[in-house]
Amino acid sequence: MLPHDRIQQALFVALVIAVAASCLDAPYRQFLLMQHLPTLIAVCALGAVAKRFPMSQFSFASAVSFLVLHTVGARYLYSYTPYDGWSQWLLGVLISDLFGWTRNNYDRVVHCSYGLLMAIPIHEFECRHLRLSRPLAAVLAVECVLATSAAYELLEWLVAVTFTPAWAETFLGQQGDIFDAHKDMALATGGAIVSISLLMICQKLLPHGSTERPQ
Repeated sequence: MLPHDRIQQALFVALVIAVAASCLDAPYRQFLLMQHLPTLIAVCALGAVAKRFPMSQFSFASAVSFLVLHTVGARYLYSYTPYDGWSQWLLGVLISDLFGWTRNNYDRVVHCSYGLLMAIPIHEFECRHLRLSRPLAAVLAVECVLATSAAYELLEWLVAVTFTPAWAETFLGQQGDIFDAHKDMALATGGAIVSISLLMICQKLLPHGSTERPQ
């Protein structure tokens, strides 16, 4: 299950510890299993994929970073992630006041981060292991982010209405926004477009600094 690279092994172990720690004294235990089941699947998949298909340090760290962000949201049910309390304690300001937010936007941040952080590992896999051209891999990486985002929203809705119908809106984190799922998918796709665009620019300027090179 562990990747072959030692740095990636350390990051993977740290991720497993973070997931385990997030379950301690969780504030919404009734939703913990449903929130963390995708986390456990994703962690196992990351370990298996990294072992079978070598990844660059940057791509692996990006995937771990996204899963850490998701783990925090899963612990607090996303809509109740207390980032305002953290920013008040660390910086003396409320993030919501700083940006004029009227809702808890941690879910928006994580969905955008999904595109930003996962598009490059997908692009790298397509180039290195599927032998696709960079332009084709770039298009498919964005499409993969959009498709998986849509699939996740559908799966999340199905789980909510099946297992917690009385708490469906709370579990889904809509916070009264009927277009919540659409915005989440749009942010993920937008993040992927930004990430891939920056990658293509860097590859154009530094043709020998490709992220597909083995580490």
